[in-house]
Amino acid sequence: MNALVPLPVLLPLCVTGLKLAIGPRLHRFQRFISLAVLGAVLVLSVMLMVAADRHGPLSVHLGDFAPPVGITLVADRLSGLMLTVSSAVTLLVLVYSLGQGMADRDDQAPVGVFHPAYLILVAGVSCTFLAGDLVNLYVGFEIMLVASFVLLTIGGTATRVRAGSTYVIISLFSSVLFLVAIAMTYAVAGTVNFAQLAGRLQEVPLGARTLLEAMLLTVFAIKAAVFPLAAWLPDSYPTAPAPVTAVFAGLLTKVGVYSMLRTQTLLFPGHRLGDLLMLAALASMAVGILGAVAQTDLKRVLSFTLISHIGYMVFGIALAGRGSIAGAIVYVAHHITVQTTLFLVAGLIERRDGTTELTRLGGLAKAAPVLAVLFFVPAMNLAGIPPLSGFIGKLGLMRAGVADGGGWAWALVAGSAATSLLTLYVMAKVWNLAFWRDAPPGAEEEGVVLESAEDDEPDDEPDDEERPTGSGSGLPVPAGAVVAAGFLGQSITTSKRLPWPMLVATGAAVALGLSYTVLGGPLTTFTQAAATELLARTPYIEAVLGR
Repeated sequence: MNALVPLPVLLPLCVTGLKLAIGPRLHRFQRFISLAVLGAVLVLSVMLMVAADRHGPLSVHLGDFAPPVGITLVADRLSGLMLTVSSAVTLLVLVYSLGQGMADRDDQAPVGVFHPAYLILVAGVSCTFLAGDLVNLYVGFEIMLVASFVLLTIGGTATRVRAGSTYVIISLFSSVLFLVAIAMTYAVAGTVNFAQLAGRLQEVPLGARTLLEAMLLTVFAIKAAVFPLAAWLPDSYPTAPAPVTAVFAGLLTKVGVYSMLRTQTLLFPGHRLGDLLMLAALASMAVGILGAVAQTDLKRVLSFTLISHIGYMVFGIALAGRGSIAGAIVYVAHHITVQTTLFLVAGLIERRDGTTELTRLGGLAKAAPVLAVLFFVPAMNLAGIPPLSGFIGKLGLMRAGVADGGGWAWALVAGSAATSLLTLYVMAKVWNLAFWRDAPPGAEEEGVVLESAEDDEPDDEPDDEERPTGSGSGLPVPAGAVVAAGFLGQSITTSKRLPWPMLVATGAAVALGLSYTVLGGPLTTFTQAAATELLARTPYIEAVLGR
């Protein structure tokens, strides 16, 4: 079973090489192998999760080189669950993207550019979850960064390149900081292997250990979009194609949260920066949800709620108890799925009506009841309405905060409750504006162009008669014409009849989110065991070092 551990990383990379060799040809075959490899990664992830639950952590030293020289990959309960959830979500988003590409009659962009970059992104995510040392964690981040820049800037429109450039600059800064932290860690401990660091860092002087902890937390907080290091996110994600935005919002920030979970429990037990983390968690909740309240565009609303709900996960990590860690793990799995689903729904709304601007939407509950259900269920799940999985995760975190009894813990319990209520308010606002009220005058006859290649040419200000209908112009266009949703930023045709693969993928994502509620008991038991294993540290260390 240990031999299966590297495959979630190797399979997507190998298939990417094959797809690049084929080029933009054999479209049906390329779609098939993309689906097949992600399906295989999902099966492997489930097998690794079950094996880790039954037999303890699995580890493999590539090339049979022992630490600290070799590359170590480890699958325990936490990484197994993260792999399974991320694999399921990435498979559904791929199905959604296939439907979008076929609807746009745009085979070349998705197959020739999107698919290889997407598979590399999946490999980077898997590498991060399985990394057994800081260097390979860094490698996983960089693989994701390379793929992310390609996916964010597909089409080369000005808006996408500008947003992608901001994302890359911030990511490169965090990468440099991460490299410095790795070098300092090796200098004081003589290794970067997690299992070895778990013992050696306890012998490092307290000041040096605290500095290393602070540097790593800063790196991971940037990746996770923890306030005040989250300013890049609301402007970066909404400009990309719907499948890209969905998988970024659902997965990439959680990679940072996972890294915080792993390092804080394994390398820095009894960490001294818990109060600082609690402050960051509370600030993320407050600033994120207040930002969401102020937005009128659905994608930006969801981007700010993403920042807000990262605070719940940091809350669990900061308390560092069995109940809080288990609650954080539940919430990570829940949020990956629900946030991805909501962005997929936003893409469907954009395709149908040509905009995600709430002031220009209305009447969707009557005109598109299936779309209304697809939004309503994950929206209530995000708000934490009982008995949905969002409520299960929040309840676990708040119970852990009450049990802790500290001042910061009580402040976070209150902040969590307030954030949940404001999230419900924001989702109700979206529902009322986009779905429940009557459509505003002219909504059936015109849409709003959100992005166009025409924006890339800096012309003199044209007359009203010649003004282009491009990104941010806010000008109406004839019924059916919309530009934003295409992979390459090209003009496409809106349709009241949505492509069935996109609907099926979104419906499956909704069902996946509901499955966490149906399986709430087993999920809670599993995450409690994962939290116990993380805090014990011994099973992980013994699996890697063979003691």
